[in-house]
Amino acid sequence: MQKKVFIIIVSYNGEQWLFKNLQSLNKSTYPVTTIVVDNYSSDTSKAIVKLFPEVTLISLNKNLGFGLANNIAIKEAMAQDAAYVFLLNQDTWVFPETIGNLVAIAETNKEFGIISPLHYSGDGITLDKNFEKYWKGKNQDLNSELDDIPFVNAAAWFIPKKVIEKVGLFEPLYTHYGEDRNYVSRVLFHNFRVGIVKDSKICHDRVIKRNFRKDAIQSKYKILTEVLNINNSLFVGYLRGFMNVLGLPKYFYKYYSLSSTLHIFIILFWYYVGLLLNLIKIFKTRSSHK
Repeated sequence: MQKKVFIIIVSYNGEQWLFKNLQSLNKSTYPVTTIVVDNYSSDTSKAIVKLFPEVTLISLNKNLGFGLANNIAIKEAMAQDAAYVFLLNQDTWVFPETIGNLVAIAETNKEFGIISPLHYSGDGITLDKNFEKYWKGKNQDLNSELDDIPFVNAAAWFIPKKVIEKVGLFEPLYTHYGEDRNYVSRVLFHNFRVGIVKDSKICHDRVIKRNFRKDAIQSKYKILTEVLNINNSLFVGYLRGFMNVLGLPKYFYKYYSLSSTLHIFIILFWYYVGLLLNLIKIFKTRSSHK
């Protein structure tokens, strides 16, 4: 009996990718049910989704961000007795055998809480640059079909039902960026592993560019992730968070002017102070994930 696999795509102004994404899922040799959560797009994203009548479209009246939008669809998939959910970015597409190969590996490797295919760039030939950093040199076994790694970004996460039941949903304190690192830390805390399936692949059609606002937001959430990491004590979490307040501006100095680097430091310092002032809330959040 085939396992029920739900594909979950969060869309936001993704008209340049969505048709190819959904069309690729139609060609999957493994049957899937697809849910698209649209984060209040202002382009033709919703109209494109409606070209695929088999796809469930959930239209939001405001942009909830990545994690909260995914949570809505994950709850719906679980209510429909999903065996697996496959979180897929709007700017990706799969190959006919991608999902079937993920199911086969997941069924025989129950200790893994998240598995992901190889992430190629939009050309389908070269590996995605950020993915390559996560994967290369991280416990690769040439004789194994599955590599054990400490982290992979959430562009393509294949997650079993039992993991969601144990670990829960994305943390609401995040809006966009950082949710995946927080979730991976919780997966590891609950003694699941994270892996890359080498005979399965997707294409991730993105161009990574430096952006001050994006870098500042991602840096704040990196600090939050350290503070919330339940694999460490609360004291260690805050200590590592403060080290990031000092270290991240030094990293960005190679990309930005001195004044911009100081601006990032000030942003991160006051964000950290806010986390200190919200110690009780942080403590309760950490406790809720154990």
